[in-house]
Amino acid sequence: MSDVFHLGLTKSDLQGATLAIVPGDPKRVEKIARLMDNPVHLASLREFTSWRAEIDGKAVIVCSTGIGGPSTSIAVEELAQLGVRTFLRIGTTGAIQENINVGDVLVTTAAVRLDGASLHFAPMEFPAVADFECTTALYETAKDLGAMTHVGVTVSSDTFYPGQERYDTYSGRVVSRFKGSMAEWQAMGVMNYEMESATLLTMCASQGLRAGMVAGVIVNRTQQEIPDVELLKKTESSALMIVVEAARRLL
Repeated sequence: MSDVFHLGLTKSDLQGATLAIVPGDPKRVEKIARLMDNPVHLASLREFTSWRAEIDGKAVIVCSTGIGGPSTSIAVEELAQLGVRTFLRIGTTGAIQENINVGDVLVTTAAVRLDGASLHFAPMEFPAVADFECTTALYETAKDLGAMTHVGVTVSSDTFYPGQERYDTYSGRVVSRFKGSMAEWQAMGVMNYEMESATLLTMCASQGLRAGMVAGVIVNRTQQEIPDVELLKKTESSALMIVVEAARRLL
């Protein structure tokens, strides 16, 4: 019987794991686990797929969060209940700065809280900030593996279309709050858009947990909107290797 509401996991399933790698996509979970030793599938319920593996004999959990803050908050909460204290998010992303290329790697230091779920953990004045040790491990690993790496702020939006000022939609409409918003974020030096970091970073920073985030760039919004399939696969593989090796440094 599960010890938590949604993940279908028990404390014994974790075998003492205190670090979790948390991709959004359930299909990435097995790929990540198989980059480590002794990968074992634990559970698959809703958007949450979980595997356990080992790095240097220490257990690590890989658990998908699904898309967006609400489901991310469930995964983080229930993993923390089971003993996880460090969370490394791995994802793909759309860059908004012209100097960032497809295939580059972004390490997020903080997130613009363009979400709703993070407000359930801390007021808007509280920063969605990454843990310094996690950020350092991700950055140093990415550089050591030869990735073109950028470090900075991410916009974390509840929606993929209007919140990220996309007009290629059914209605073609973006509400006034978001019209011109991408240009403003660009002017402030923000690197990219994604959909989970505001919740993850606010939740962890406000509760004494560690969290970091790395993402592979699959599109640059100043150039194109739809990713090239082969470049996406290559970028994903690079980012997955980075997060596993960063986890090794943090154990």
